Amino acid sequence: MAVNNWHNELAYDNWVPITVSGARPAARYKHGAAVVDEKLYIAGGSRNGRNLSDVQVFDLRSLTWSTLKLKANVGKDDDNSSQEILPATSNQNMIRWGEKLLLLGGNSRVSSAELTVRYIDIETCQFGVIETSGSVPVARVGQSATLVGSKVILFGGEDMNRKLLNDVHVLDLESMTWEMIKTTQKPPAPRYDHSAAIQGERYLLIFGGCSHSVFFNDLHLLDMQTMEWSQPQTQGDLVSPRAGHVGVNIDGSWFIVGGGDNRSGCPETLVLDMSKLVWSVLAVVKQKDPLSSEGLSVCSALIDGEKYLLAFGGYNGRYSNEVFVMRPKAKDTMRPKIFQSPAAAAAAASVTSAYALSKSEKLDFMQLDDINIKSSVNGHPKDDITDKIEAMKEEKRLLVLSIAEVKAENSKLGGEIEEINNTHAELTKELQSVQGQLVAERSRCFNLEAKIAELQKMLESLQSVEEEVQALREKKSALDQEMELAATAQRQGSGRVWRLFGGSEK
Repeated sequence: MAVNNWHNELAYDNWVPITVSGARPAARYKHGAAVVDEKLYIAGGSRNGRNLSDVQVFDLRSLTWSTLKLKANVGKDDDNSSQEILPATSNQNMIRWGEKLLLLGGNSRVSSAELTVRYIDIETCQFGVIETSGSVPVARVGQSATLVGSKVILFGGEDMNRKLLNDVHVLDLESMTWEMIKTTQKPPAPRYDHSAAIQGERYLLIFGGCSHSVFFNDLHLLDMQTMEWSQPQTQGDLVSPRAGHVGVNIDGSWFIVGGGDNRSGCPETLVLDMSKLVWSVLAVVKQKDPLSSEGLSVCSALIDGEKYLLAFGGYNGRYSNEVFVMRPKAKDTMRPKIFQSPAAAAAAASVTSAYALSKSEKLDFMQLDDINIKSSVNGHPKDDITDKIEAMKEEKRLLVLSIAEVKAENSKLGGEIEEINNTHAELTKELQSVQGQLVAERSRCFNLEAKIAELQKMLESLQSVEEEVQALREKKSALDQEMELAATAQRQGSGRVWRLFGGSEK
């Protein structure tokens, strides 16, 4: 891979490892990552149970790593000895804001009851803590932080007492003021290590994550105008539950990479068409590949006017420090409105059909004689009137064709809806059958457990009987020994008496 034009040689929609020149940073996972001006910044993370505090920079032109040496932002009246340095932190969010990298939350030894916002100035290499006001969220890890204009939307996570959260907070980066958002309808279940994205600067999408015992593959949507939660239905490929994955939105395509369920990693790279809510599998790697890891980072980078995906780190049996790149193929720009379902499309087609039909009927009922009279009064020649009539007839013909096309499309959509309904009915029957089997299996399990309990009691009683038998055997053996000793003593005593009376032993 040539250094100067390495990105132009990439095939579309495939992950490729980048050959790095020189030393690499320590392998890690659950770090912060962001791209600024063709440079990938990596901050903190965790390795072997130890949090890291370094900041590493990967140059996308020279393909080399370097370390960013930070200095504390100390004012004239500040005491150098008391100034905080960048703490070792993992599981934090990192967001670019101008020439600063904002670090939100995370797990570190520096304890705080409220969520801390730190910053790294990449121009001056200064580090510091930003004082925020308002309704500051509690400290947490595993939350999502999504940049929308000049605001950051924070959702969920796990607080320092391991309480799972599903609250929504907004940080205004202009005033550094927090606001807690009150939402309506049913929110997502409390979770952490999920992913979030914004569609059209209006809809917040939440996908996956986990609780303390359950891994999710559900998709939730928050309308940022009405603050209403909903759980829209999706189409396309099946999506397995996962947490610790990462999501990147590129022009309405939401790329989901990595994650796992504590048993295995997720090897597939998913893409959600956010306008159609259709899932598809874009690429699949090996089960133990770094790209199927938990806690990896994926960022989008603009190189020579084209967008790329960059992945780094993660843990899947071992910690990774490799860099991978994907060149996603641009999708079609002609798309329906956001979240338009087949039913909505059919309804829209019906409305279009009705409009066209009404316009055609108006043409049918027009009085052409009146047109001739008015045209004659106005002094128009007969040929002009004939041309207008012909033009109207042509317009009517086009409208009739349009109605036919709309009806055909409506019929097609109706067929698709019917097919979906049939599939749903079949799946419902299959689900009911499976549920019935599960009930039968549960009943059989209960019976087996009852029998096992009875057998255990019998075994315990048999053990007790066996112990009593053994005790009786030991008593019998002792009695036998005593009887034998007594018999021996008796024989010896009889001999002595016999000799006393002058007898002799034979």
